[in-house]
Amino acid sequence: MEDNKCPKPIRCKAAVCRAAGEPLVVEEIVVEPPKAHEVRIKIVCTSLCHSDVTFWRMKDFPGVFPRIFGHEAFGVVESVGEHVEGFAAGDAVVPTFLAQCGECPDCKSSRSNVCSKYRFMVRPGMPRDETTRFVDANGSPVYHFLGVSSFSEYTVVDVTQVVKVDPSLPPPTACLLSCGATTGVGAAWKLAKVEPGSSVAIFGLGAVGLAVAEGARICGASKIIGVDLNPEKQELGKKFGVTHFINPKELGEKTVSQAIIEMTDGGADYCFECIGLAALMSDAFQSSRAGWGKTIILGVEMHGSPLSIPSHEILHGKCVMGSLFGGVKPKDDIPILADKYLNKELELDKFITHEVPLKDINTAFDLLQQGKSLRCTIWMDK
Repeated sequence: MEDNKCPKPIRCKAAVCRAAGEPLVVEEIVVEPPKAHEVRIKIVCTSLCHSDVTFWRMKDFPGVFPRIFGHEAFGVVESVGEHVEGFAAGDAVVPTFLAQCGECPDCKSSRSNVCSKYRFMVRPGMPRDETTRFVDANGSPVYHFLGVSSFSEYTVVDVTQVVKVDPSLPPPTACLLSCGATTGVGAAWKLAKVEPGSSVAIFGLGAVGLAVAEGARICGASKIIGVDLNPEKQELGKKFGVTHFINPKELGEKTVSQAIIEMTDGGADYCFECIGLAALMSDAFQSSRAGWGKTIILGVEMHGSPLSIPSHEILHGKCVMGSLFGGVKPKDDIPILADKYLNKELELDKFITHEVPLKDINTAFDLLQQGKSLRCTIWMDK
């Protein structure tokens, strides 16, 4: 480990994406020392999230190449830059794509988790100066992703995006808290505030949708309805607390919203859209209960289409909520979720379906795109 007071550049391996949609290339890069307010992390393991795949495919801005993807990870602090407080070499940490500065009006308020000082943006550099900390073997710049870039043995992250965690957490589980599981569990726990005995409908049972189910389960929801076109998700969903399953292809003339309204005697108390399709967002809204139904939208509409909902239904007291990182404040709430896991309240191990070494990272992409994995752990040292 470097002398923490005078860190030097580090040569290491990273999986670099050179062009949109092309397989990643594991190559040697140089990771510069952390600047002021930055932390350099030795990544132990990382995992692949759908957001990585979305931006990996993207040819136009903010698709910038060459780039190091990855934002769901666990690691150990290797060194810190000037003015970094509360972190030291050896600390177990998870990086997050969302900042928490602790100083802005949003960070000081319980009503928001979106830091207004260091706003969430898909930028190619670091948040404070827009420059990169990576260069390739030829000395050319390699760009960041979400301020994390965890598909590298070492990375540099702004201190506002680093969360200290209990070192007894298993590394693959800690990865999940860095993004996917926290997004879904948080949407039920922090944002919707699902109550005991309530009814929940989840549109899309991918990793995030199943994390919503897990969150609804630990909140005490009595009816958790999963909606998915894949019949295999019926049995899988049961492991995460899903009590009822709807495959839209098997409903005949009946709409999904009609089926949910019948199952819940008037509509679900909470509906979560976890796919990113405007039509499903509308379906979710129409499946929610008049008077108090909440529809929580967890993803960006994948085609950029606007959301269209009947105005007279809003009049009946329903609402639609957006969700970034499940309403979770990273530094405050990730340690709480870690404790829930260690106390066996929150079950996370069932999300991890595969593991590969860094050299086989493209296998993780194949598995996710084929719908064969929920989360694939990518180990740096195996």
